[in-house]
Amino acid sequence: MPVRTVNKNTGDSTIEIIADYPVSARRLWNAYADPNQLERFWGPPTYPATFPRHDVAVGGRSHYFMTGPEGDRSAGYWTFTEVNAPHSFTVRDGFADESGTPNPQTPEVTMSFRFDDTDQGSTMTMLTSFASDSEMQDMLEMGMAEGMEAALSQLDAVLADPDTAAPGAKTRLTILGDTLVRINRVLPGEVEGAWRAHHDADVLRRWQLGPDGWSMPVCDVTTTVGENYRFGWAQDVAAEGRDAEAFGFTGTVLESEEPYRIVTTEMMTDGEGTPVADGPETRNDLTFSPVADGTLLTLVVTYPGVAARDMILGTGMVDGMEMSYARLDQLLG
Repeated sequence: MPVRTVNKNTGDSTIEIIADYPVSARRLWNAYADPNQLERFWGPPTYPATFPRHDVAVGGRSHYFMTGPEGDRSAGYWTFTEVNAPHSFTVRDGFADESGTPNPQTPEVTMSFRFDDTDQGSTMTMLTSFASDSEMQDMLEMGMAEGMEAALSQLDAVLADPDTAAPGAKTRLTILGDTLVRINRVLPGEVEGAWRAHHDADVLRRWQLGPDGWSMPVCDVTTTVGENYRFGWAQDVAAEGRDAEAFGFTGTVLESEEPYRIVTTEMMTDGEGTPVADGPETRNDLTFSPVADGTLLTLVVTYPGVAARDMILGTGMVDGMEMSYARLDQLLG
Protein backbone atom coordinates (compact mmCIF):
# COMPACT_ATOMS: atom_id res chain seq x y z
CA MET A 1 0.00 0.00 0.00
CA PRO A 2 1.76 3.21 -1.12
CA VAL A 3 -0.28 5.60 1.07
CA ARG A 4 1.81 6.46 4.12
CA THR A 5 -0.29 9.13 5.83
CA VAL A 6 -3.80 10.55 5.71
CA ASN A 7 -4.15 13.75 7.74
CA LYS A 8 -7.66 15.16 8.24
CA ASN A 9 -7.14 18.70 9.46
CA THR A 10 -10.07 20.55 11.00
CA GLY A 11 -9.55 24.24 11.43
CA ASP A 12 -7.92 24.69 8.03
CA SER A 13 -10.39 22.29 6.35
CA THR A 14 -7.87 20.13 4.49
CA ILE A 15 -7.11 16.48 3.85
CA GLU A 16 -3.45 15.66 3.19
CA ILE A 17 -2.48 12.32 1.66
CA ILE A 18 1.20 11.35 1.45
CA ALA A 19 2.22 8.32 -0.60
CA ASP A 20 5.59 6.78 -1.48
CA TYR A 21 6.51 5.12 -4.77
CA PRO A 22 9.62 3.28 -6.04
CA VAL A 23 9.96 5.49 -9.14
CA SER A 24 11.23 8.98 -9.91
CA ALA A 25 9.09 12.07 -9.41
CA ARG A 26 9.24 12.60 -13.18
CA ARG A 27 7.67 9.17 -13.71
CA LEU A 28 4.90 10.08 -11.26
CA TRP A 29 4.21 13.30 -13.16
CA ASN A 30 3.72 11.38 -16.40
CA ALA A 31 1.16 9.11 -14.74
CA TYR A 32 -0.99 12.17 -14.01
CA ALA A 33 -0.30 14.04 -17.28
CA ASP A 34 -1.10 11.07 -19.56
CA PRO A 35 -4.85 10.31 -19.66
CA ASN A 36 -4.14 6.70 -20.66
CA GLN A 37 -2.36 6.17 -17.34
CA LEU A 38 -4.57 8.45 -15.24
CA GLU A 39 -7.67 6.49 -16.23
CA ARG A 40 -6.17 3.34 -14.71
CA PHE A 41 -6.12 4.70 -11.17
CA TRP A 42 -8.26 7.85 -10.89
CA GLY A 43 -11.37 6.30 -9.44
CA PRO A 44 -11.95 3.35 -7.10
CA PRO A 45 -11.45 -0.14 -8.60
CA THR A 46 -15.21 -0.61 -9.12
CA TYR A 47 -15.65 2.89 -10.63
CA PRO A 48 -12.92 3.34 -13.27
CA ALA A 49 -12.49 6.78 -14.81
CA THR A 50 -12.53 7.96 -18.42
CA PHE A 51 -10.99 11.33 -19.38
CA PRO A 52 -12.44 12.59 -22.69
CA ARG A 53 -10.56 15.86 -22.08
CA HIS A 54 -7.34 16.51 -20.16
CA ASP A 55 -5.64 19.89 -20.74
CA VAL A 56 -2.57 20.15 -18.50
CA ALA A 57 -2.08 23.93 -18.70
CA VAL A 58 -3.03 26.90 -16.55
CA GLY A 59 -6.68 27.58 -17.36
CA GLY A 60 -7.00 24.15 -18.97
CA ARG A 61 -9.87 21.80 -18.23
CA SER A 62 -10.25 18.09 -17.69
CA HIS A 63 -13.56 16.30 -18.00
CA TYR A 64 -13.94 12.81 -16.59
CA PHE A 65 -16.60 10.34 -15.65
CA MET A 66 -16.50 7.23 -13.48
CA THR A 67 -18.57 4.22 -14.50
CA GLY A 68 -19.98 1.84 -11.91
CA PRO A 69 -20.58 -1.91 -12.20
CA GLU A 70 -24.23 -1.32 -13.19
CA GLY A 71 -23.30 1.21 -15.87
CA ASP A 72 -24.13 4.21 -13.68
CA ARG A 73 -21.94 7.27 -14.20
CA SER A 74 -20.64 10.08 -12.01
CA ALA A 75 -18.94 12.95 -13.86
CA GLY A 76 -16.47 15.57 -12.70
CA TYR A 77 -14.12 18.26 -13.91
CA TRP A 78 -10.73 19.79 -13.14
CA THR A 79 -9.71 23.38 -13.84
CA PHE A 80 -5.93 23.81 -13.73
CA THR A 81 -4.85 26.88 -11.73
CA GLU A 82 -1.12 26.09 -11.41
CA VAL A 83 1.18 23.88 -13.50
CA ASN A 84 4.87 23.47 -12.72
CA ALA A 85 5.86 20.51 -14.89
CA PRO A 86 7.11 17.99 -13.90
CA HIS A 87 6.97 18.90 -10.20
CA SER A 88 3.47 20.02 -9.18
CA PHE A 89 0.02 21.12 -10.27
CA THR A 90 -3.15 22.48 -8.67
CA VAL A 91 -6.73 22.04 -9.84
CA ARG A 92 -10.22 22.98 -8.79
CA ASP A 93 -12.29 19.78 -8.72
CA GLY A 94 -16.04 19.40 -8.71
CA PHE A 95 -19.04 17.45 -9.94
CA ALA A 96 -20.31 17.99 -13.48
CA ASP A 97 -22.78 16.74 -16.03
CA GLU A 98 -21.57 14.40 -18.77
CA SER A 99 -20.56 17.31 -21.01
CA GLY A 100 -18.18 18.54 -18.31
CA THR A 101 -20.34 21.52 -17.28
CA PRO A 102 -19.88 22.15 -13.53
CA ASN A 103 -22.84 21.47 -11.25
CA PRO A 104 -23.31 24.72 -9.28
CA GLN A 105 -25.35 22.92 -6.62
CA THR A 106 -22.36 20.84 -5.46
CA PRO A 107 -19.15 21.92 -3.70
CA GLU A 108 -15.87 22.63 -5.47
CA VAL A 109 -12.57 21.73 -3.80
CA THR A 110 -8.96 22.64 -4.53
CA MET A 111 -6.45 19.81 -4.97
CA SER A 112 -2.70 20.35 -5.05
CA PHE A 113 -0.29 17.59 -6.12
CA ARG A 114 3.46 17.72 -5.46
CA PHE A 115 6.03 15.13 -6.57
CA ASP A 116 9.42 14.98 -4.77
CA ASP A 117 12.36 12.65 -5.34
CA THR A 118 13.60 10.62 -2.36
CA ASP A 119 16.42 8.14 -1.78
CA GLN A 120 13.93 5.28 -2.25
CA GLY A 121 12.07 6.77 -5.22
CA SER A 122 9.56 9.57 -4.79
CA THR A 123 6.83 10.97 -2.59
CA MET A 124 3.50 12.36 -3.71
CA THR A 125 1.76 14.89 -1.49
CA MET A 126 -1.89 15.55 -2.29
CA LEU A 127 -3.61 18.37 -0.39
CA THR A 128 -7.37 18.80 -0.75
CA SER A 129 -8.77 22.10 0.56
CA PHE A 130 -12.46 22.64 1.36
CA ALA A 131 -14.49 25.82 1.87
CA SER A 132 -15.34 24.82 5.45
CA ASP A 133 -15.02 22.05 8.01
CA SER A 134 -18.68 21.15 7.52
CA GLU A 135 -18.14 20.76 3.77
CA MET A 136 -15.11 18.57 4.46
CA GLN A 137 -17.12 16.46 6.90
CA ASP A 138 -19.89 15.99 4.33
CA MET A 139 -17.37 14.71 1.79
CA LEU A 140 -15.75 12.41 4.36
CA GLU A 141 -19.15 10.93 5.17
CA MET A 142 -19.57 10.23 1.45
CA GLY A 143 -16.39 8.11 1.62
CA MET A 144 -14.00 10.52 -0.10
CA ALA A 145 -10.89 9.56 1.90
CA GLU A 146 -11.47 5.83 1.48
CA GLY A 147 -12.17 6.32 -2.22
CA MET A 148 -8.92 8.21 -2.73
CA GLU A 149 -6.92 5.56 -0.89
CA ALA A 150 -8.53 2.83 -2.98
CA ALA A 151 -7.77 4.75 -6.17
CA LEU A 152 -4.14 5.40 -5.25
CA SER A 153 -3.65 1.74 -4.35
CA GLN A 154 -3.89 1.06 -8.11
CA LEU A 155 -1.08 3.46 -9.03
CA ASP A 156 1.69 0.96 -8.19
CA ALA A 157 0.56 -1.31 -11.03
CA VAL A 158 0.48 1.62 -13.46
CA LEU A 159 4.00 2.69 -12.51
CA ALA A 160 5.29 -0.87 -12.92
CA ASP A 161 4.22 -0.89 -16.57
CA PRO A 162 6.07 0.88 -19.41
CA ASP A 163 5.57 4.64 -19.41
CA THR A 164 3.26 5.44 -22.34
CA ALA A 165 4.29 9.12 -22.07
CA ALA A 166 8.03 8.42 -22.35
CA PRO A 167 10.17 9.33 -25.38
CA GLY A 168 9.81 6.75 -28.13
CA ALA A 169 6.16 5.97 -27.39
CA LYS A 170 4.41 5.52 -30.73
CA THR A 171 0.98 6.70 -31.88
CA ARG A 172 -1.68 5.11 -29.68
CA LEU A 173 -5.41 4.76 -30.36
CA THR A 174 -7.98 4.43 -27.56
CA ILE A 175 -11.69 3.91 -28.25
CA LEU A 176 -13.55 6.00 -25.64
CA GLY A 177 -17.07 5.35 -26.93
CA ASP A 178 -19.22 4.75 -29.98
CA THR A 179 -18.42 8.18 -31.42
CA LEU A 180 -15.30 9.17 -29.48
CA VAL A 181 -11.66 8.14 -29.92
CA ARG A 182 -8.40 9.42 -28.45
CA ILE A 183 -5.04 9.39 -30.23
CA ASN A 184 -1.80 10.06 -28.35
CA ARG A 185 1.79 10.57 -29.46
CA VAL A 186 4.86 11.72 -27.51
CA LEU A 187 6.87 14.37 -29.35
CA PRO A 188 10.38 15.59 -28.51
CA GLY A 189 10.87 19.09 -27.17
CA GLU A 190 8.68 21.69 -25.51
CA VAL A 191 4.98 22.40 -25.97
CA GLU A 192 5.68 25.59 -27.94
CA GLY A 193 7.72 23.68 -30.53
CA ALA A 194 4.98 21.08 -30.98
CA TRP A 195 2.38 23.82 -31.47
CA ARG A 196 4.52 25.57 -34.08
CA ALA A 197 5.12 22.29 -35.93
CA HIS A 198 1.34 21.94 -36.34
CA HIS A 199 0.54 25.56 -37.20
CA ASP A 200 3.48 26.91 -39.23
CA ALA A 201 2.89 26.11 -42.91
CA ASP A 202 6.61 25.89 -43.75
CA VAL A 203 7.19 23.36 -40.96
CA LEU A 204 3.99 21.40 -41.67
CA ARG A 205 5.02 20.82 -45.28
CA ARG A 206 8.24 19.18 -44.09
CA TRP A 207 6.63 16.39 -42.09
CA GLN A 208 2.86 16.05 -42.68
CA LEU A 209 3.32 14.54 -46.11
CA GLY A 210 1.32 11.35 -45.91
CA PRO A 211 2.82 8.21 -47.54
CA ASP A 212 6.15 8.30 -49.34
CA GLY A 213 5.74 9.75 -52.82
CA TRP A 214 3.19 12.36 -51.76
CA SER A 215 3.57 16.10 -51.12
CA MET A 216 1.44 18.81 -49.51
CA PRO A 217 0.87 21.57 -52.08
CA VAL A 218 -2.04 23.13 -50.16
CA CYS A 219 -1.37 24.28 -46.60
CA ASP A 220 -3.62 27.17 -45.56
CA VAL A 221 -3.24 27.33 -41.78
CA THR A 222 -5.14 29.43 -39.26
CA THR A 223 -5.52 29.45 -35.49
CA THR A 224 -8.17 32.20 -35.45
CA VAL A 225 -11.59 31.19 -34.16
CA GLY A 226 -14.19 31.28 -36.93
CA GLU A 227 -11.69 31.06 -39.78
CA ASN A 228 -11.30 28.08 -42.12
CA TYR A 229 -8.18 26.03 -42.80
CA ARG A 230 -7.44 23.89 -45.84
CA PHE A 231 -4.88 21.14 -46.41
CA GLY A 232 -4.28 19.22 -49.65
CA TRP A 233 -2.04 16.31 -50.64
CA ALA A 234 -1.10 15.00 -54.09
CA GLN A 235 0.92 12.16 -55.55
CA ASP A 236 4.26 13.33 -56.90
CA VAL A 237 4.11 10.81 -59.76
CA ALA A 238 0.95 9.18 -61.07
CA ALA A 239 0.76 5.42 -61.45
CA GLU A 240 1.07 4.23 -65.05
CA GLY A 241 -2.18 4.74 -66.93
CA ARG A 242 -3.80 6.74 -64.16
CA ASP A 243 -4.10 10.37 -63.12
CA ALA A 244 -2.23 11.49 -60.03
CA GLU A 245 -4.41 11.15 -56.94
CA ALA A 246 -5.17 14.09 -54.67
CA PHE A 247 -7.30 14.75 -51.60
CA GLY A 248 -7.48 17.11 -48.66
CA PHE A 249 -9.25 18.30 -45.54
CA THR A 250 -10.96 21.53 -44.58
CA GLY A 251 -12.68 22.83 -41.49
CA THR A 252 -13.31 25.69 -39.10
CA VAL A 253 -11.48 26.70 -35.92
CA LEU A 254 -13.94 26.51 -33.00
CA GLU A 255 -11.61 27.20 -30.06
CA SER A 256 -7.94 28.19 -29.83
CA GLU A 257 -5.71 28.54 -26.76
CA GLU A 258 -2.14 28.84 -28.04
CA PRO A 259 0.07 26.90 -27.45
CA TYR A 260 -1.91 24.21 -25.63
CA ARG A 261 -5.23 23.54 -27.34
CA ILE A 262 -7.14 24.00 -30.59
CA VAL A 263 -10.56 22.61 -31.54
CA THR A 264 -11.64 22.34 -35.17
CA THR A 265 -14.16 20.70 -37.44
CA GLU A 266 -12.84 18.51 -40.26
CA MET A 267 -14.26 17.27 -43.58
CA MET A 268 -12.52 15.42 -46.40
CA THR A 269 -12.21 17.19 -49.77
CA ASP A 270 -11.42 16.10 -53.30
CA GLY A 271 -8.36 17.25 -55.23
CA GLU A 272 -10.06 20.56 -56.04
CA GLY A 273 -10.78 21.34 -52.40
CA THR A 274 -14.51 20.59 -52.63
CA PRO A 275 -15.98 18.72 -49.63
CA VAL A 276 -16.73 15.09 -50.49
CA ALA A 277 -20.47 14.50 -50.90
CA ASP A 278 -21.98 12.83 -47.81
CA GLY A 279 -18.54 12.82 -46.18
CA PRO A 280 -18.72 12.80 -42.36
CA GLU A 281 -17.71 15.88 -40.41
CA THR A 282 -15.71 15.35 -37.22
CA ARG A 283 -14.86 17.53 -34.24
CA ASN A 284 -11.13 17.39 -33.44
CA ASP A 285 -9.86 18.50 -30.02
CA LEU A 286 -6.04 18.74 -30.14
CA THR A 287 -3.98 19.41 -27.00
CA PHE A 288 -0.27 19.56 -26.16
CA SER A 289 0.73 18.75 -22.57
CA PRO A 290 4.17 18.88 -20.91
CA VAL A 291 5.52 15.49 -19.86
CA ALA A 292 8.84 14.70 -18.21
CA ASP A 293 10.91 14.43 -21.39
CA GLY A 294 8.83 15.93 -24.17
CA THR A 295 5.29 16.88 -25.14
CA LEU A 296 2.25 14.61 -25.11
CA LEU A 297 -0.03 15.23 -28.10
CA THR A 298 -3.64 14.23 -27.51
CA LEU A 299 -6.22 14.28 -30.30
CA VAL A 300 -9.82 13.49 -29.29
CA VAL A 301 -12.04 12.96 -32.33
CA THR A 302 -15.85 13.01 -32.18
CA TYR A 303 -17.55 11.20 -35.07
CA PRO A 304 -21.20 11.50 -36.15
CA GLY A 305 -21.72 7.76 -35.62
CA VAL A 306 -20.15 4.33 -35.25
CA ALA A 307 -20.15 3.65 -39.00
CA ALA A 308 -18.24 6.86 -39.71
CA ARG A 309 -15.79 6.09 -36.93
CA ASP A 310 -15.06 2.59 -38.19
CA MET A 311 -14.84 3.70 -41.81
CA ILE A 312 -12.29 6.44 -41.11
CA LEU A 313 -10.18 4.36 -38.72
CA GLY A 314 -10.27 1.54 -41.26
CA THR A 315 -8.39 3.66 -43.81
CA GLY A 316 -5.16 3.16 -41.86
CA MET A 317 -5.36 6.64 -40.39
CA VAL A 318 -3.35 5.87 -37.25
CA ASP A 319 -0.53 4.16 -39.17
CA GLY A 320 -0.39 7.15 -41.50
CA MET A 321 -0.17 9.51 -38.55
CA GLU A 322 2.72 7.53 -37.08
CA MET A 323 4.57 7.71 -40.41
CA SER A 324 4.26 11.50 -40.36
CA TYR A 325 5.14 11.84 -36.68
CA ALA A 326 8.29 9.80 -37.26
CA ARG A 327 9.34 12.55 -39.69
CA LEU A 328 8.44 15.19 -37.11
CA ASP A 329 10.65 13.44 -34.55
CA GLN A 330 13.61 14.12 -36.82
CA LEU A 331 12.71 17.82 -37.08
CA LEU A 332 12.14 18.35 -33.36
CA GLY A 333 14.73 15.96 -31.97
